[in-house]
Amino acid sequence: MSSFDHDESLSFAQIAEQLALEPVMDMTLQKVAELARDTVPGCDFVGVSIREGQGRVTTPAATDAKAEQADNLQYELGEGPCLDAIWEGDQNLIEDMSSEDRWPRWAPLAADLGIMSVLSTRLATGANVVGGLNLYSLSPHAFSPDSAITAHIYATHASAALTLKTEIVGLGTALQTRHAIGVAQGLLMFRYGLDQESAFQVLRRLSSHQNVKLRDIAAHVIDEFKRTGTLA
Repeated sequence: MSSFDHDESLSFAQIAEQLALEPVMDMTLQKVAELARDTVPGCDFVGVSIREGQGRVTTPAATDAKAEQADNLQYELGEGPCLDAIWEGDQNLIEDMSSEDRWPRWAPLAADLGIMSVLSTRLATGANVVGGLNLYSLSPHAFSPDSAITAHIYATHASAALTLKTEIVGLGTALQTRHAIGVAQGLLMFRYGLDQESAFQVLRRLSSHQNVKLRDIAAHVIDEFKRTGTLA
């Protein structure tokens, strides 16, 4: 086991700050990949796996095309160290791809890409599993016990940053939706002499009858007014 001194703790705090400062989610994910590559000893390139709806996993950020290829092969075959880290365990290590037999379909294809060792670590905050980090090396036995510890600590910071960013994005979307609905209400009130509640009920009925989200109905009302200067 390795102990982390004050300087190493400070460096992880700085990493967390860098991730938090990225303005949009895509940039945050790319920074997660790049900092993982630069932080974990033995790592040559990284893919960031993210859980999506209905059990789907994708790689929205990677430091190298080989990482993206190796990740996608896991999803296509339904097997691999990162998928198991996400769904079943916390971390998986492949020391030498040439003798790997836990993922018999994926391992030979990864070896064909030149990948010789892998360290896959779950991204999670508490019970909320965000995804996983795929850390790849072109050399066998590239990841030491210290690498595994570093990857785990880094993943903890990255998971917190991604969860925070998701919450911020969700809040921004909610505020934008609320603003659009308010503007659409105001236009209906102005055009038809409605009060605020009646205008909202009109939007809600349109949303229900057309089976369209309320925010999309509001956007349509605003666009129609911008285009014609009135409302039908």
